[in-house]
Amino acid sequence: MPFHSIVPRPFTATAIQTFAPAVSGVYGVSNSHEWIYVGETDNIQRALMLHHEDRNGTLVKKNAKGFVFEICEKATRASRQDRLVQEYEPSCNRFSQEASGRFSANQPETNRGNR
Repeated sequence: MPFHSIVPRPFTATAIQTFAPAVSGVYGVSNSHEWIYVGETDNIQRALMLHHEDRNGTLVKKNAKGFVFEICEKATRASRQDRLVQEYEPSCNRFSQEASGRFSANQPETNRGNR
């Protein structure tokens, strides 16, 4: 099942602060060609801001342009993230699936510990 909202918001600090809630959930980041990353966190807004501010991070290097999110409880976040990764096959989640059998193991450094 895809993200509930498939129309992305701009991956800018202003849009993240305006639209991304500071609550538990999953989120996806894309550029104009592909889904780059699907993550899960206790605070969607904080996780997206950390990605945005990491000027040397993978999402910035891959020219992230938009984000979407879903609010969900901590108990269901990991399984929802796994389903979204299976559906969208984001480039930054692919290696973790091959290495560990779990999609979220290769999260960008800025999102670790936000679960």
